[in-house]
This record gives sequence, C-alpha cells and structure tokens, in this order.
Amino acid sequence: MKKTLLSLAAVAALAFGAQEAKAQTPYKTAIGLGIDLGDGSTFVGPQIKHHFSGANVGQAQVLFGDGATIIGADYQYTKPLSGANGLNWYVGVGPQIAFGDGDSAFAIRPQAGLEFKIPAAPLAVHFDWKPWWNLSNDSHFSGGRFSIGFKFALK
Repeated sequence: MKKTLLSLAAVAALAFGAQEAKAQTPYKTAIGLGIDLGDGSTFVGPQIKHHFSGANVGQAQVLFGDGATIIGADYQYTKPLSGANGLNWYVGVGPQIAFGDGDSAFAIRPQAGLEFKIPAAPLAVHFDWKPWWNLSNDSHFSGGRFSIGFKFALK
C-alpha cells in the first residue's frame, strides 16, 4: 500500500511538473523590435527570443543607433508571475559587442524584467533593466540602461 501511494505521488508530481513547464512557456519562438535606451544613445533593431526548455530562454539582437551597431545574445531564466495570466518575470545575462566610429567594445549586460504575452493574441511586450558593463578599453558601468521590446510569437 505504501509503495502504491508513493508511486501515485511520484506520477502526480511528474504530471504537475510537466503541466507547469508547459504553462510557463507562453510561446516557443518570437521575433520583433528591440529598443535599448537610457543614459546615452538610443538603439533600435531586430531581436529573436526562443524558449528552449523549462525556464531556459535565449535572446539575440542586433541594434543600431548613433553611428554604432550592437550585437548581443542573452540567457534568461524565466518564470510566470502567480495570478497574472501571460505575465512572466526574468533575470539574465549576456555578452554584447559594439562597433562604431572605428572602435569596438565588449560588454556584459545583466538584466531583470517583465514580459507580457497577450493570452488571446500572438503578441508580447517586455521591459527590463539592462545595465551596460563595459569590459574593454575604458572599463565602466552604466546602470541607467533599459530595454523595451515588441514581439510577434511564431509558435
């Protein structure tokens, strides 16, 4: 009897875990427009976001502005906000390379933000705090950087 109850509990936990993993991924892949703003220049460009498994998400973007180009890739750990259908919080980090005016820079960009996927439509919007930590040449930290994104969910 004890083994049967234990087996039943294990199956229920696995089923609940699979359902929770499915619920926290409102879409598989989305493409859209990213806007990076705050202290300094504003950059705009295409971005793509992909949910790999569970809470593991990858995002890549190419941003243009003020005579420079920024190429970046981010890892995000994403979870749904309880009681808010379609709203997820995330934290992440990623490398960024900037080119412009005959110079280049390498930076690490931590991030923390919210993303809302409209439940009845294939649209999502995000807002995050995404500081710029320059690790090359004139190493410095710019904490007043943010990003906003508008995405179309493909799947």
